[in-house]
Amino acid sequence: MAVKSSFKNMSLCLLAICLVCSALLAGVYALTAEPIAAAAAAKNEAAIKEVLPETAVTIEEERTVDFEGASYSYNLAYDELGNTVGCAINVAPVGFGGPIVIKVGFDVNGCICNTKVLSQAETPGLGAKCVEPAFSDQFKGWNPAEKDLAVKKDGGDVDAITASTITSRAYADGLLLATKVFQAIGQTPMLLNE
Repeated sequence: MAVKSSFKNMSLCLLAICLVCSALLAGVYALTAEPIAAAAAAKNEAAIKEVLPETAVTIEEERTVDFEGASYSYNLAYDELGNTVGCAINVAPVGFGGPIVIKVGFDVNGCICNTKVLSQAETPGLGAKCVEPAFSDQFKGWNPAEKDLAVKKDGGDVDAITASTITSRAYADGLLLATKVFQAIGQTPMLLNE
């Protein structure tokens, strides 16, 4: 004998399906959360090493600093004698496709050692070129006190990505923000030139 279709039967069936699906999603999340977190931590650690000066031997645990109402994470780096040699700062300016998460490395003098894009959702073939060395390498050794962190179209010194001025502006703005955050870190009790 077939079960008669009713609102109660349909609701119970839908509830059972939702409970099973929720349990499966929770199980998959529980299995994958730790490996995903470990992969993100490894990517972050590799980026820190890539943007800091070569003399950095020890990298301190992540700290935060408040600047203009927002909180920014950073890591200080030390040489083998324990002297501060640099600082890696995370910034996330908004580009054409959303936030561009950039790790910016500084030496103790405030010059940019290197930059590394951790995540971005820019247009493939255009703004996504911000991860390519042809664009990002121009910032190696960049001294913000001597060069203007703005695209040339806006009177600055940054060579923009062709047909992607919005992404280039966001990248330059992110580096300018990182420079200001670096200066704020230098004024905290943990001074860079200890």
